Amino acid sequence: MTPLPLVSKSRSLQLRFLGLSYFLPAILAITAVVIGVVRADIEKHEQFHVTQQVKAAEQLARVASSLETNIHGNVNLIYGLVAAVAANPNMTQPQFSAMADRIFSSPSQLRNIAGAPDLVIRLVYPEEANRKSIGLDYRTNEAQRDAVMKAVARRALIITGPVNLVQGGQGLIARYPVFSLANGRFWGIISAVIDLDRLYADSNINTPRQGLEIAISRRPMPGEGDVFLGERSVFSQDPVKARIELGYDTWYLAAMPKGGWLGSPPDIVSFRVIALVIAFCIVAPLIWAGFLMKQRHRNILTLQQREEQLETLSQRLELALEASGVGVWEYEPSSDTLIWDRRMRELYDAPQDKETCKYSDWRDALHPEDAEPAERQFLEALREETRFRTEFRVVSSSGEIRHIRAHGAPYRTASGVKRVVGANWDVTRDVTLQTELREARTKAERQNAELRSARRTLEHQSLHDALTGLPNRRFLDQFMAAEETATQDHKLAFIHIDLDRFKEVNDTFGHAAGDAVLKEATFRLLQLIGHDEFASRIGGDEFVVVTGGSAPQERAEYLAQSIVAALAKPIDVNGHECRIGCSAGIACQTSAGEELSQLLINADIALYEAKKLGRNRVEMFSEKLRAAAVLMKRMSDEFLNALERNQIVPYFQPQFDAQSLAIVGVEALARWQHPTRGLLAPDTFLGIAESLHRASDMDAIILESALFQMTRWRALGLDVPHLSVNISAQRLKDRQLFKRLAELPFSPGTLAFELLESISFEGQDDELKAAILNLKALGIDIEIDDFGTGHASIVSLLELGPKRLKIDRKLITPLEAAGPQRRLVASIVEIGRSQGIEIVAEGVETSAHIEILRSLGCQVLQGYALAKPMPASDFISFAQEWQAAGSPLPRLAMAGAS
Repeated sequence: MTPLPLVSKSRSLQLRFLGLSYFLPAILAITAVVIGVVRADIEKHEQFHVTQQVKAAEQLARVASSLETNIHGNVNLIYGLVAAVAANPNMTQPQFSAMADRIFSSPSQLRNIAGAPDLVIRLVYPEEANRKSIGLDYRTNEAQRDAVMKAVARRALIITGPVNLVQGGQGLIARYPVFSLANGRFWGIISAVIDLDRLYADSNINTPRQGLEIAISRRPMPGEGDVFLGERSVFSQDPVKARIELGYDTWYLAAMPKGGWLGSPPDIVSFRVIALVIAFCIVAPLIWAGFLMKQRHRNILTLQQREEQLETLSQRLELALEASGVGVWEYEPSSDTLIWDRRMRELYDAPQDKETCKYSDWRDALHPEDAEPAERQFLEALREETRFRTEFRVVSSSGEIRHIRAHGAPYRTASGVKRVVGANWDVTRDVTLQTELREARTKAERQNAELRSARRTLEHQSLHDALTGLPNRRFLDQFMAAEETATQDHKLAFIHIDLDRFKEVNDTFGHAAGDAVLKEATFRLLQLIGHDEFASRIGGDEFVVVTGGSAPQERAEYLAQSIVAALAKPIDVNGHECRIGCSAGIACQTSAGEELSQLLINADIALYEAKKLGRNRVEMFSEKLRAAAVLMKRMSDEFLNALERNQIVPYFQPQFDAQSLAIVGVEALARWQHPTRGLLAPDTFLGIAESLHRASDMDAIILESALFQMTRWRALGLDVPHLSVNISAQRLKDRQLFKRLAELPFSPGTLAFELLESISFEGQDDELKAAILNLKALGIDIEIDDFGTGHASIVSLLELGPKRLKIDRKLITPLEAAGPQRRLVASIVEIGRSQGIEIVAEGVETSAHIEILRSLGCQVLQGYALAKPMPASDFISFAQEWQAAGSPLPRLAMAGAS
């Protein structure tokens, strides 16, 4: 391949750079002029700003000098009075007023003067306006005592302020300690008030003629409240500054022109116009010369481009042939002359130095199988003088086989000689690629068949449970979607089944045993369902059986009962007999078009009802169950809102000493202040709280609210020895419980947690035992609530060691009838007395209950006969009245009647 004219292209690039170089002087000149103009402009602005600051500094210096002069002038006027008092310590008010009058006759900013012998004001001027201040003792006046004592201690003038004056406005207070000239004893204090408004005006600080905006601060870098004149922002806007030394205090002044610093000089426009004119005069001639040189360069470049185009055209054909790998040949039959170019000699493995070839050279290189048809096509085209196109193979001297594609066309020269010209190119790679593609297509078709088989297998696996082989939840969803879009004249019924004690099997025998149970349950299901019904496993131990018909309810009930009976039979797992049982919920379509997803929800609601009623049973869905589920959902949502909106509040029921009926404690009970249904008792929402796992949150709210109220009671002087609150098992197992308890304000022995007997004596629950021990370590008493109705043993009771036992109200209510019930309560009281456990009786409803429980030795009473649960505000009133009565026995009848 002939190389490109690199020298010519390099020359073209040189010419292009040369054309750009003609503008180089202009570019440099423009750059220098721009830099100079910008620099001059910046310096002009800086010089103007410096000029402004110098002028402002001079004005501020005059203001500071005037202000300092006026202050010291006022101070000096008082020195004469101080000297007179020092010379005459027994000066009277008329003498004091006469001397002060002479001082006030001189121009000053003084407002009043006061003399305080022994630090008590007895001399004032003007006398009438300041008579009320006579008798003021500086030693007892907290506002002025520190400044006066500092002046005495320093034995020097102290100026303080600015201060807000009672008469209005602001002022400086100059305090002079006076010592008797006769004996040097301390006489007292002379105080003079300098009117700041007049001082500022006389010092030209805030007058209309003042062109500066001035701010005065007590610190050079003022903070909040340090600036007492002007705006604090002045100190942060590059101001000019000055300061005044007042002896005891220093004032820092900052100023800037009103309206701010001017950004640009007044003559900046004319300055910039002149600079631009000068720049134009420098740059314009250079740019014009550059354009002339560029035009000349453009003409030279055009000539160069035409030369390059000629060179390019002469090489384009050779480059195209080289890039495509095509060989060109020409054959003259009359002389048997075959002309091959370099590429043709490479294709046919002919010597490169052989200038002329023969027809036989081409024919001898042909593959034996392709020689006859290729030669026939060539000779036929030569004879009929038509174009030809063919493909054949050639064999090189090394035995390599190449696939050749040949095109040719005959023509005659001007002298009438017949010739044939054509082109050959190697298509071996294309033929090989086509062969590989055909093989790949065959392989792909085979793989597609395998993939279709695998897809069918995967689809089956994705729609069926791997363990039981039953359809899974995805299959059920697809079934419901297909049935809802199909037109059917029969109705469906869903049976939702849940194994009752399957978790116990997993926990006891392991998951392998659980899998065996699931397989056996599946086998029994499949034995019961018909060919037009199916069962699906939608969860760990949950199944859904789908049946149908014109009236599917009867079939569904029969099938569900059969399934419950079949799964109630024992299952053998590795020699162990397991009984699991199941619960089932049935939901039937009332019409063929009823939504199946809702039907599945209905079956789940019925299943929930079956499990709630004792398990191992069948329940049919009804609108009553739906309403109950909707109510439960609405109540659950409202309960969550109640926790967030502080609608769960404590009610307090007092506990009384059985003998004296004095209040010895109080129990905090949870109530729901519902926005529409009013006050709700725990039996309406406690189950909801536990199902939502939010019972611990409710306990925390009641505990913190009750402790807050207990703090209020102590502040009001109410004597409530201890507070009892209920606590759930969820709360006891909350890891944050003890961290929160450590932050709450209570004294050991004043707080008790009431535990239900059903959760307090689970002998195997080590976590609960540890929690109870930790509570007792914090000084929190343990009380057993509803004792006598649970299943606690005496041994576990002794192990727990509670502070109190609360006898359940169910044992107290029939107490008036003498007999076994009274003996049972007496036994509980005796057990508590023998173990040092205090006995609390709940549900005390009548005066007879009180007398009987007293006689049995019960220590604490709680019930409606004494007081009902009440809000915090009512409890305060009740307790105050009860304790104020001294001996509350006469009020028993009143409490019972309420």
